[in-house]
Amino acid sequence: MILDDYNNFCGGLAHTTHVVQWGNAHVWKIGAKVFAIAGWLDGDELGVTFKVSELSFEILKEQPGCRPAPYLASRGMKWIQRTGNETLNDTELCDYLRQSYAIVGRGLTKKLQRELGLLD
Repeated sequence: MILDDYNNFCGGLAHTTHVVQWGNAHVWKIGAKVFAIAGWLDGDELGVTFKVSELSFEILKEQPGCRPAPYLASRGMKWIQRTGNETLNDTELCDYLRQSYAIVGRGLTKKLQRELGLLD
């Protein structure tokens, strides 16, 4: 996945905001909470970091091309960083980004969820 594809996908999700911060990382948020981060790993390789369920974390953390996200996972948070496409292709990555968006959205206050139209 290239940066433009990542930004276009995340920007297509409802009520998201984008900011470049933390050393030129492209950070996507819903309700001011981060759900995806992309930045450059060694050279031109794009690393994409996203929040996952506990089960997904246990599965992905040992897979080739994935690792517990630096800084976030070391603090006990369930975040994975895709470092290559050996395990997750771009379509699967987009599925995980969509899930991350949903997980973070469910963690927002009920009031904010209502304002953003996230509640049924």
